[in-house]
Amino acid sequence: MTNLEGAPAEASDVRGRVAELHAIREQARRGPSERATEAQKAKGKLTARERIDLLLDDGSFNEVEPLRRHRATGFGLEAKKPYTDGVVTGWGTVHGRTVFVYAHDFRIFGGALGEAHATKIHKIMDMAISAGAPLVSLNDGAGARIQEGVSALAGYGGIFQRNTKASGVIPQISVMLGPCAGGAAYSPALTDFVFMVRETSQMFITGPDVVQAVTGEKVSQNGLGGADVHAETSGVCHFAYDDEETCLEEVRYLLSLLPQNNRENPPAVESDDPASRRGDSLLDLVPADGNRPYDMRKVIEEIVDDGEYLEVHERWATNIICALTRLDGQVVGIIANQPQSLAGVLDIEASEKSARFIQMCDAFNIPLVTFLDVPGFLPGVDQEHGGIIRHGAKMLYAYCNATVPRISVILRKAYGGAYIVMDSQSIGADLTYAWPTNEIAVMGAEGAANVIFRRQIADADDPEAMRARMVKEYKSELMHPYYAAERGLVDDVVDPAETREVLIRSLAMLRDKHADLPSRKHGNPPQ
Repeated sequence: MTNLEGAPAEASDVRGRVAELHAIREQARRGPSERATEAQKAKGKLTARERIDLLLDDGSFNEVEPLRRHRATGFGLEAKKPYTDGVVTGWGTVHGRTVFVYAHDFRIFGGALGEAHATKIHKIMDMAISAGAPLVSLNDGAGARIQEGVSALAGYGGIFQRNTKASGVIPQISVMLGPCAGGAAYSPALTDFVFMVRETSQMFITGPDVVQAVTGEKVSQNGLGGADVHAETSGVCHFAYDDEETCLEEVRYLLSLLPQNNRENPPAVESDDPASRRGDSLLDLVPADGNRPYDMRKVIEEIVDDGEYLEVHERWATNIICALTRLDGQVVGIIANQPQSLAGVLDIEASEKSARFIQMCDAFNIPLVTFLDVPGFLPGVDQEHGGIIRHGAKMLYAYCNATVPRISVILRKAYGGAYIVMDSQSIGADLTYAWPTNEIAVMGAEGAANVIFRRQIADADDPEAMRARMVKEYKSELMHPYYAAERGLVDDVVDPAETREVLIRSLAMLRDKHADLPSRKHGNPPQ
């Protein structure tokens, strides 16, 4: 005999009660029905529990409130009260370290958030903050549960408030594995990293139907808010992958590079890559001619442990590179201009991308290494009208505010305000190194000569010859490789092949760096 929920009827002894418990737990674990599971699979999506199993170490998951059910009535809800209420919450381990997780179960109410559903998420977020461990959300939900009205909306408010409370305290990672629409999209935007899966995950505030009704624009869900759109155009998504398995494996890799909380350092590992390894290929990778492009990624690969790094926002603002990697087993964050894209200039998107990355690294005690090859800020009416001043100031503010170890290396060009902003010694870099190919100046020699010697060039019998002479004179006087070092603005000019060893020794010295910020409630960063 069974009750309406499919569990054994009330038993009169302990063994009967235990059997009833196991039956209820099994029903909660299975989910609503095979048909619902098949529908989920038909969309190319895994179930909530399959996703958790891929994320966490085998057998480590501990579920919280699996028997929770909603208390709402009306619109037929009183007749449909499934266990879990559409979200699986708990904790487990990733590489042996505690991680908290919640996963929407799209099979139950389309993963929509109701009061009980939200309360479960609030609880697991509070536990993560109290325990000082990362929080991973596996998002696959249809937004607020309309049948529960404002109670559902208040549930989102509680999530946003906790996202903000946890910001800079514990790592927060959002993994988009299905739809995420309306106000629900703001929780991922408040977290440190957003992962998406192509074709199956979308994020937008208003869906295609509303967009068409209001603006007349026709667009598909993926065209409006798919993984590629957010990875390349909006910058909302940090990582995009073709399938859930690869996506969740990369989440595990990211967690291996992050500390548990802001009171700890990132996990160090033993490295088989010798700290003293020379990088002689760097002498050929970077052309001495400042106008010739090259791939900064190859420079990074040559310097870091085993050539391995995790690039953040790889496909957005490609003129700057932000990456997590290791040097002698210690985690570092790298910010580097990319001469292959827009000559490595700084623009609005590059400034925003790097500013957020710098703040994340500083919050979680990750030292910063900056590789400079920057000709300046991108000129243009669009950039000026778009607010390059305030957006560029975000990057400047982030660097100036960072108290972690900071080392900059000037490979070639470092011109004007972009040189100052890219963690120059004058804004607080602990150590600044330069290669013998460096050119540090207010602007390029050609532009400088045209300004300084404008009258001489105009009055010369042969203006072009005079211009060439003045350019050569300016370079020899103010742009030779040792000019900044002679004035103490660069700590040393180093052999490019020794960059890895120099960085590792410098970071080891700075490992116990301590810097206090002025007493204040918080700063007021540029917006």
